[in-house]
Amino acid sequence: MSYRLTMSSLLFLSPCLFAGGLAGSSYAQGQVLNQDKEILVPRLPAVTAHSQDPSDILSASLETIFHDPDVCCGTNSALGDSALVADAKSLKDIAEKLAGRHLLSDGRSIRVTAQYVASDAISGGPLIAMVLHEHAALIQWNSHLYVLHGVIYRWTESGDPTTGSATRMTVIHKLLLWDARFSDSRRDVVFDRTTDDLSKLRGLLFLQTAPQ
Repeated sequence: MSYRLTMSSLLFLSPCLFAGGLAGSSYAQGQVLNQDKEILVPRLPAVTAHSQDPSDILSASLETIFHDPDVCCGTNSALGDSALVADAKSLKDIAEKLAGRHLLSDGRSIRVTAQYVASDAISGGPLIAMVLHEHAALIQWNSHLYVLHGVIYRWTESGDPTTGSATRMTVIHKLLLWDARFSDSRRDVVFDRTTDDLSKLRGLLFLQTAPQ
């Protein structure tokens, strides 16, 4: 799946919360307007990189996302070797190296789906949907790799008061990130659309596994 909307859609308006749209649905109508709402991906482990080396940071970030040692990224894990040869500074290369069929140590086969979303193609609705479905992501910002584990957003309403027509839309305010280089308070990082530079946000990578 690709999301062909502009970067402004991520940080300002998106009329769809899920594929097919929820802006006009009973779900959207039931939301409280103009009130920040936080959603987090639950049950993610707090994994710290063994060193400041980009490959160690990538491995720790992947361990956080998959939270299954048989999948990634320790000895004999399905994705350990692929993660080592991936360019830790390129989400696109990480996606290419990890996507496809892999074998677990017991011989079972899994398939990794990699959804790389370039910075100019990110949209708020699909991003919120992925977090609601408990999918964390890799994100590059300020030349660093982070785990995106939550968002803060609100519902807004626009329309013509004379006709009574209105559309409810999601507005993302903040991206909640973890920096695998640290285990202390520096681990928690926030991208704030009102203060941070959009041009330094380089893209997202969602990774999922399924038996094959």
